[in-house]
Amino acid sequence: MASFSIHCPWIFTFGLLGNLISFVVFLAPIPTFLRICRKKTTEGFQSLPYVVALFSAMIWLYYASLKSDVLLLITINSVGCFIEMIYIALYVAYAPKQARIATLRILLLFNFGGFCSILLLSHFLVMGSNRVKVLGWVCVIFSVSVFAAPLSIMRIVIRTKSVEFMPFTLSFFLTLSAITWLVYGVLQKDYYIAIPNIVGFIFGVLQMVLYVIYKNFKTEVPMEPKLPQHSIDVAKLSSVSCEMKPAVCPQSNEEDDHTENSKDPSNQEHPNQFDKV
Repeated sequence: MASFSIHCPWIFTFGLLGNLISFVVFLAPIPTFLRICRKKTTEGFQSLPYVVALFSAMIWLYYASLKSDVLLLITINSVGCFIEMIYIALYVAYAPKQARIATLRILLLFNFGGFCSILLLSHFLVMGSNRVKVLGWVCVIFSVSVFAAPLSIMRIVIRTKSVEFMPFTLSFFLTLSAITWLVYGVLQKDYYIAIPNIVGFIFGVLQMVLYVIYKNFKTEVPMEPKLPQHSIDVAKLSSVSCEMKPAVCPQSNEEDDHTENSKDPSNQEHPNQFDKV
């Protein structure tokens, strides 16, 4: 760390900021897990985001271990691995049997099997400096796919015109984190760190723009039909229903006329004479 402050203090500054902001992002799911612990059920929450976050921290930790002067990259991903493992442990503890088995299966295949495969292939098939390059591109590809995950949330926001599932605070901190790590990667001349954070910055800005556009939209939530109470004016209710269903209400007027005619004895039809044979 002393070398950072002497040779390039900006690297240390942005690396430290990246650690602090990323730490805040890692703590974002705490309210969710407090709710899970309080209710002792996962309530349909999915474990996949935490499993993916754990794998991302693991792969970046392995990449950082192969390089020098990236201690700040090691610290934040070590903390990230620890926090994500706590989240996954809590999820497994309170999840239903089927969700628990599915989570353990993903952990075994993805985090253990996938990471061990990358570790062994990069160690035995790639030698020297090429190992860092290959692993760097693996990190880039995976990180870009992770940053592209909010596309589904953005599509929901555009379709529903509601920002309920896209809080501004989280989008802001994700964007800020992408900016700090982008500058850190450029100053460090490590473009494997910088490239995915360009994508993260773009998607973060788009999320905040969507939030500004749709934050004041009032979406009408469809409500279940309720029986009218006795205090409702029948005349007002019929007039409102006629305004909503103009094609249906005229039939009711015809039915009323037919009812009035049926009450008039003169308008009643005479019984058919052929009925009496």
